[in-house]
Amino acid sequence: MRYGNLSGRLVLIGDGEVTLDVEKASGGRFGASPQAVYDHWDEFAQWANQVSFDDAEPLEIAKLGAPVPMPRQLLAVGLNYDLHTAEAGLPLSDPPVFTKFVSAITGPYADVPHPGGSTDWEVELVVVIAKKGHKIPRERAWEYVAGLTAGQDLSERELQKAGALPQFNLGKSFTGFCPMGPWVVTPDAVPDKDDLEIETRVNGKVVQHARTGEMLMGVSELIEYLSAVVTLLPGDVIYTGTPAGVGEWFDPPQFLQVGDVIDTAIEGIGCLRNVMVAQTR
Repeated sequence: MRYGNLSGRLVLIGDGEVTLDVEKASGGRFGASPQAVYDHWDEFAQWANQVSFDDAEPLEIAKLGAPVPMPRQLLAVGLNYDLHTAEAGLPLSDPPVFTKFVSAITGPYADVPHPGGSTDWEVELVVVIAKKGHKIPRERAWEYVAGLTAGQDLSERELQKAGALPQFNLGKSFTGFCPMGPWVVTPDAVPDKDDLEIETRVNGKVVQHARTGEMLMGVSELIEYLSAVVTLLPGDVIYTGTPAGVGEWFDPPQFLQVGDVIDTAIEGIGCLRNVMVAQTR
């Protein structure tokens, strides 16, 4: 199953890139809000897997918004691929955890205002939580996953590393610094939920390429690790870390400029395309 946010409304996305408005198709049983669906996830998933697409309409892809637009918690981890850890010159350890503020979330085809400084790319697999959970064992972790989507953890390195205590959250939370989408895919609908090809291209050039199976902590382990401390809530999202190839560690370093096009692709999910634009007041 694939579902998403079309002009602010929850839709199912069928084969051939057609959409079905959930509120209309369900006769009001489920609302139009893409975020509220997680309050009734099991009921919704059962209905969605049986619904007919006879009345579907063509997908207007440019109108897709972030499929999870207002999670209560957005958890992100760093240093979760060994080659990325190595390029940063850091020892292997449990991944550091931070957040991106929810106001940074934007859609899969949205322009991103360039804030200046040294803005970098980081492709990430994003996990969407289906139901409340605390101290979830890894053996049951996938039971708590509604689906997977693609994301960019855009990062302004100068602010991120400013001061005696680094400003990770601020440096990663400028407006538009959290593109997500193009939709959410349930785990049963991807080729291999534990091993997907993942890639970033900047202006058509591949700068990151890996497989999610290379993560030091896979999805199950991350959910166990995070939920040992944090109570995960329906509709929360987890950014699972980026592979090697971020611009900061190029020789010489390479950062995003106004006009650059960032393509973010994950096998079985889809591709985002975001353009860096000049920031306006």
